[in-house]
Amino acid sequence: MAISIKTPEEIEKMRVAGRLAAEVLEMIAPHVVPGVTTGELDRICHAHITDKQQAISACLGYHGFPKSVCISVNEVVCHGIPSDDRALKDGDVVNVDVTVIKDEYHGDTSKMFIVGKPTIQGERLCRVTQESLYIALRLVKPGIRLRELGRAIQQYVEAQDFSVVREYCGHGIGKGFHEEPQVLHYDADDGGVVLQAGMTFTVEPMVNAGDYRIRTMKDGWTVKTKDRSLSAQYEHTIVVTENGCEILTLREDDTIPAVLENNA
Repeated sequence: MAISIKTPEEIEKMRVAGRLAAEVLEMIAPHVVPGVTTGELDRICHAHITDKQQAISACLGYHGFPKSVCISVNEVVCHGIPSDDRALKDGDVVNVDVTVIKDEYHGDTSKMFIVGKPTIQGERLCRVTQESLYIALRLVKPGIRLRELGRAIQQYVEAQDFSVVREYCGHGIGKGFHEEPQVLHYDADDGGVVLQAGMTFTVEPMVNAGDYRIRTMKDGWTVKTKDRSLSAQYEHTIVVTENGCEILTLREDDTIPAVLENNA
């Protein structure tokens, strides 16, 4: 398994790309309201990335994906295709997943939005999912096994009577959209990967309110929960530092520091 260790110059480029990706999520927040279509949200994001940021959407055209961002609503786990036929309504839980390329390097991040008045279950699912991500990020430091992140996420999520999707995972990132290693969000063989300073990867747990099993729709992209329960996801791109990690896609609404030191 060839895991690249990024140079300080590469990490600085990834900081720029990560900040731009986070900015898209900050920018789109006021637009996620009842009545707006996911197609309109996609167009706003595309214009911001291409016109204001002078950057590239990594999703657009990736393996044929037709839009600039993924927008997944309610029971859609991931890879939701924005559409003018899908208008948001009160209580919807919505994931917007953004990947920006700037100067050849990628920044990849996603967060949940709750439309209008939240439901009790939707709000709790989003909160637990975000906290599961934070729990994993607080563990990151050189010398720990990669699988410890997945183990911690799974233990926390299942203690809340939710479930972790198995088929999709985090990934190494840099010049490539998806690099080694795969970052599983449950306890499973990690191929012996030990974290080292300079590794860059995403952590992006997908958490279902019901069963963890999923199904892919006929469009070849949209993934839904098999039991039609709600699903949520949060994602950050990070770099492993000498004694913790730096979150490269931190947003203003995050409640976790950009630099996490782990001296334990």
